[in-house]
Amino acid sequence: MNAENTVLSSRPGESATHWLSVQFIQCLLSSFRFSELLHLFFSNRSLPHAKMVSANYVRTVVGVVGNVISFGLFLSPLPTFMTIVSKRAVEQFSPIPYLATLLNCMMWVVYGLPIVHPNSVLVLTINGTGFLIEALYIAIFFAFSPRSLRLKILGILAAEVVFVGAVLAGVLGGAHTHGKRTEIVGILCVIFGTAMYASPLSVMKTVIQTKSVKYMPFSLSFVSFLNGICWMAYSLLRFDLYILIPNGLGTLLSAAQLTLYFMYYRSSPGDVPKQNLELPEEVSNAPDAFTSVTVEK
Repeated sequence: MNAENTVLSSRPGESATHWLSVQFIQCLLSSFRFSELLHLFFSNRSLPHAKMVSANYVRTVVGVVGNVISFGLFLSPLPTFMTIVSKRAVEQFSPIPYLATLLNCMMWVVYGLPIVHPNSVLVLTINGTGFLIEALYIAIFFAFSPRSLRLKILGILAAEVVFVGAVLAGVLGGAHTHGKRTEIVGILCVIFGTAMYASPLSVMKTVIQTKSVKYMPFSLSFVSFLNGICWMAYSLLRFDLYILIPNGLGTLLSAAQLTLYFMYYRSSPGDVPKQNLELPEEVSNAPDAFTSVTVEK
């Protein structure tokens, strides 16, 4: 209420009925102005970018949450590498899951480059981070591997670098629009992501056969499910088929793992001897990759 209305409502001798009438009219006017402002805010004719700004903001928030969850998944193999460093030997651990994740991260970094797919900063950041983490894992693995395994690791790394370099050179030299570059690199990312998402199928088969979830930790399956949900939402807020497909598959497989967990966790034996196990890990790479990590139970 402004000053004039305040004075008016406090004039000596003013009837209560008249004062209430003034307040009622002012409320009607205020309601009209508020509804008009809402109409202007949500009207595409008056504010054409209002919905776009809101959707972009939500998409950014979801992407940041996805980055945090994916970062945690990238760090999940740390116990394995602490074991390798403490024993100064890789024993029966395999470098293939980390080499595969490294290639997946490199492909998604290429996808997120502004010259390939603009406005994909969050895809670029998490996969760039994942690339550095996986490179550190491989360096540790290389340091404590026998000579024959080192040569194998070097050969695979060389092939991956040549492949990614060829893809980048090919799309920049042969595709002259962002749409075409996105399509080529996106299809390759979906192929690699889908292939890596197949890795938990063997673990799920083991759970069904043994009726035991000792090979499938609940926390990893649950966080992988959340990760897939985040990146699915991210891809739907501004539709991106190439992020949606691998994360959709990852979400479905994680949901299947959670279902199996609740079916068999009561029947899992509690006195099973400890052993080294290879477990699946899902990482968004926008996001999104799926790899197997070796952990020590």
